Amino acid sequence: MQKKCVVRAVRGAVTVEENAACNINKATLELLDTLVKLNEIDEEDIVSVIFTLTQDLNAEFPAKSARTNLGWDSVPMICASEIPVPGSIEKCIRVMITFNTIKNKNEIRHVYLGEAQRLRPDLV
Repeated sequence: MQKKCVVRAVRGAVTVEENAACNINKATLELLDTLVKLNEIDEEDIVSVIFTLTQDLNAEFPAKSARTNLGWDSVPMICASEIPVPGSIEKCIRVMITFNTIKNKNEIRHVYLGEAQRLRPDLV
Protein backbone atom coordinates (compact mmCIF):
# COMPACT_ATOMS: atom_id res chain seq x y z
CA MET A 1 0.00 0.00 0.00
CA GLN A 2 1.39 3.38 -1.03
CA LYS A 3 1.65 6.11 1.61
CA LYS A 4 -0.61 9.14 1.20
CA CYS A 5 1.01 12.51 0.53
CA VAL A 6 0.03 15.04 3.22
CA VAL A 7 1.00 18.56 4.30
CA ARG A 8 3.38 18.67 7.27
CA ALA A 9 5.45 21.37 8.94
CA VAL A 10 8.97 21.28 10.28
CA ARG A 11 10.43 23.78 12.72
CA GLY A 12 13.92 24.97 13.34
CA ALA A 13 15.95 27.75 14.88
CA VAL A 14 19.51 29.01 14.96
CA THR A 15 21.36 31.80 16.72
CA VAL A 16 23.96 34.21 15.37
CA GLU A 17 26.83 35.99 17.11
CA GLU A 18 26.06 39.48 15.83
CA ASN A 19 23.54 41.41 13.76
CA ALA A 20 25.33 41.33 10.40
CA ALA A 21 23.97 40.32 7.00
CA CYS A 22 26.73 37.76 6.47
CA ASN A 23 25.95 36.08 9.82
CA ILE A 24 22.21 35.97 9.12
CA ASN A 25 22.81 34.56 5.64
CA LYS A 26 25.24 31.89 6.85
CA ALA A 27 23.02 30.79 9.75
CA THR A 28 19.89 30.75 7.58
CA LEU A 29 21.56 28.58 4.95
CA GLU A 30 22.97 26.18 7.55
CA LEU A 31 19.55 25.80 9.17
CA LEU A 32 17.66 25.34 5.89
CA ASP A 33 20.25 22.95 4.49
CA THR A 34 20.05 20.80 7.62
CA LEU A 35 16.23 20.78 7.65
CA VAL A 36 16.02 19.93 3.94
CA LYS A 37 18.54 17.09 4.16
CA LEU A 38 17.20 15.51 7.34
CA ASN A 39 13.61 15.63 6.11
CA GLU A 40 14.33 14.89 2.45
CA ILE A 41 12.47 18.01 1.32
CA ASP A 42 12.40 18.85 -2.37
CA GLU A 43 11.83 22.51 -3.27
CA GLU A 44 8.82 21.47 -5.40
CA ASP A 45 7.16 20.07 -2.26
CA ILE A 46 7.49 23.27 -0.21
CA VAL A 47 4.16 25.03 0.34
CA SER A 48 5.49 28.05 2.25
CA VAL A 49 8.18 29.23 4.66
CA ILE A 50 7.77 31.55 7.64
CA PHE A 51 10.81 33.11 9.28
CA THR A 52 10.82 35.06 12.52
CA LEU A 53 13.74 36.98 13.94
CA THR A 54 14.30 38.39 17.39
CA GLN A 55 14.14 42.18 17.37
CA ASP A 56 17.92 42.49 17.70
CA LEU A 57 18.32 41.07 14.16
CA ASN A 58 17.51 43.41 11.28
CA ALA A 59 20.57 43.38 9.00
CA GLU A 60 19.07 40.98 6.43
CA PHE A 61 15.94 39.06 5.46
CA PRO A 62 16.37 35.27 5.78
CA ALA A 63 13.91 34.85 2.89
CA LYS A 64 16.25 36.84 0.66
CA SER A 65 19.07 34.50 1.58
CA ALA A 66 16.93 31.46 0.64
CA ARG A 67 15.90 33.03 -2.69
CA THR A 68 19.41 34.18 -3.57
CA ASN A 69 21.45 31.20 -2.39
CA LEU A 70 19.04 28.27 -2.71
CA GLY A 71 17.10 29.48 -5.73
CA TRP A 72 13.76 29.32 -3.91
CA ASP A 73 12.25 31.96 -6.23
CA SER A 74 8.85 30.29 -6.49
CA VAL A 75 8.49 29.47 -2.77
CA PRO A 76 6.17 31.83 -0.85
CA MET A 77 8.16 33.16 2.12
CA ILE A 78 7.65 35.83 4.73
CA CYS A 79 9.74 37.29 7.56
CA ALA A 80 8.34 38.66 10.83
CA SER A 81 9.53 39.84 14.22
CA GLU A 82 9.43 37.47 17.16
CA ILE A 83 7.53 38.61 20.25
CA PRO A 84 10.07 40.28 22.60
CA VAL A 85 9.42 38.20 25.73
CA PRO A 86 11.65 39.40 28.59
CA GLY A 87 14.51 36.96 29.24
CA SER A 88 14.02 35.09 25.96
CA ILE A 89 16.84 33.94 23.71
CA GLU A 90 18.59 36.69 21.73
CA LYS A 91 19.82 36.90 18.13
CA CYS A 92 17.65 34.01 17.03
CA ILE A 93 16.23 33.09 13.62
CA ARG A 94 13.27 30.71 13.66
CA VAL A 95 11.70 28.99 10.67
CA MET A 96 8.67 26.88 9.90
CA ILE A 97 8.60 25.09 6.54
CA THR A 98 5.26 23.69 5.40
CA PHE A 99 5.69 20.96 2.79
CA ASN A 100 4.07 17.98 1.10
CA THR A 101 5.42 14.61 2.18
CA ILE A 102 4.60 10.96 2.73
CA LYS A 103 6.33 11.04 6.14
CA ASN A 104 4.37 10.52 9.35
CA LYS A 105 4.44 13.26 12.01
CA ASN A 106 6.85 11.26 14.13
CA GLU A 107 9.30 11.03 11.20
CA ILE A 108 9.69 14.82 10.90
CA ARG A 109 13.08 15.98 12.23
CA HIS A 110 13.04 19.46 13.78
CA VAL A 111 16.42 21.22 14.05
CA TYR A 112 17.74 23.61 16.69
CA LEU A 113 21.31 24.83 16.24
CA GLY A 114 23.67 26.84 18.44
CA GLU A 115 22.12 28.53 21.46
CA ALA A 116 18.69 27.81 19.94
CA GLN A 117 19.04 24.28 21.35
CA ARG A 118 17.79 25.83 24.61
CA LEU A 119 14.41 26.40 22.98
CA ARG A 120 13.64 22.70 22.57
CA PRO A 121 16.07 20.54 24.56
CA ASP A 122 13.61 17.68 24.16
CA LEU A 123 14.34 17.61 20.43
CA VAL A 124 18.12 18.00 20.50
